[in-house]
Amino acid sequence: MDWIVSILDEEQWEIARDLRLAALAHDPDAFGAHHDEEAAFSEAQWRDFTLRHDVLVVAHGERSVATAHVETLDGDFGATCWLGGCWVAPSSRRSGVVRAMVDFMDAQVPRRPWRVQGLGVWEENASAIAAYQALGFVTMGESVESTRRPPRRYVRMIRRAP
Repeated sequence: MDWIVSILDEEQWEIARDLRLAALAHDPDAFGAHHDEEAAFSEAQWRDFTLRHDVLVVAHGERSVATAHVETLDGDFGATCWLGGCWVAPSSRRSGVVRAMVDFMDAQVPRRPWRVQGLGVWEENASAIAAYQALGFVTMGESVESTRRPPRRYVRMIRRAP
């Protein structure tokens, strides 16, 4: 399938909002955030979200099927960016969407400091951990208790772009 990955700009805040709220509604236990909290965000808050993060969207034709956001940072285990909020619509899962996102991130390395990519995933989410491992992510250190959803714990994973 031909996936088109792009970074949303501030004027595309509604796309970011719609995908994020779909993710939180469909898979509420997959994220630290809560749907009701983010559904109450104002336009200004969503615009700020698109300015604070590089919001990735994956589309096939006119249909957006996945999202994630990338934060540039100096993180654990040498991470230079953090991939968060990764979600793929159920109808597009297991079709290479996340691979397309990671390939897009790799292609951005000359322009963005995304060489060492980090992410967190709930420690009980074995299928997500396996999917990220298949993309080259490696579990690092011990699991960490979530500050947003204690006592749940997440594992940190790191990947170096080629």
